[in-house]
Amino acid sequence: MTKKIAVINDLSGFGRCSLTAAISVIAAMGVQPCPLPTAVLSAQTGYPSYFCDDYTDKMENFRQEWEKMDAQFDGIYTGFVASEHQIENIFTFLKTFQRKNTFLLVDPVMGDNGNVYAMFTDRLLSLMKELVWKADAITPNLTELCLLTDTDYRMIQNMTDERNLLTIVEQMARNVIKKGPDTVVVTGIHFLDGEDGVEKMGNLAVSGKQVSLSAFPYVGGSYSGTGDLFASVIAAGIARGDKITESIRLAGGFIERAIVDSVKENIPRNDGVNYEQFLGMLMKNTNQ
Repeated sequence: MTKKIAVINDLSGFGRCSLTAAISVIAAMGVQPCPLPTAVLSAQTGYPSYFCDDYTDKMENFRQEWEKMDAQFDGIYTGFVASEHQIENIFTFLKTFQRKNTFLLVDPVMGDNGNVYAMFTDRLLSLMKELVWKADAITPNLTELCLLTDTDYRMIQNMTDERNLLTIVEQMARNVIKKGPDTVVVTGIHFLDGEDGVEKMGNLAVSGKQVSLSAFPYVGGSYSGTGDLFASVIAAGIARGDKITESIRLAGGFIERAIVDSVKENIPRNDGVNYEQFLGMLMKNTNQ
């Protein structure tokens, strides 16, 4: 039977992010995505102008209707939330649908490059921490990991030494694990490789006594939606029984190919990466 993941995120017409990214990636990996939109936008918020229809109140309608259907999910995956109320709605959703064998993956979208997004408040951070502590796996970037651990981002902002940076990031991840999650996958770690002197972008997975780094040469460019693509691969990988380390390598290679192509084609940052032609990379081992 096909695995199902409830995906709680916004839907943007342009930007190749959020539900647009999640639906295509999760489906390509042989898992059924069941989207619950938190908002519908004409384009993601990086564009200079966009229309946004807030779905905060409609989230409860989805929950009620799915409860009537006796819907069951193998996983629940949460991404961007626009307000504290939306996180409260997610807590209600979890009480209804999270069973013993239902994993929860939280992508704690709150900021990047040391800056928080417009919707950020201290109350939202408090609720996000509460949601993260309930998760089985989380996929924060460095900014979000700092927020979750009350760490000053400036402490690591200018660190380029690979060993020191990764040691600090691992310890921060372990501090989060003490609160609840089994696995913390820290995304978008930019560092200088101590062995070959090459600039790299890596993702560090920390769980139990295991630590795994998957890194690729840094090709430049920062694009909308790469975090959503990454988290979606991890979520679908968990659902189909892949090891986290395998999913991280798969996601990293997939996104690297998409970024390289996008840089070559001079794709604007807000448009997201040219990932569609590489979805075939995700289709291996989908027979359950």
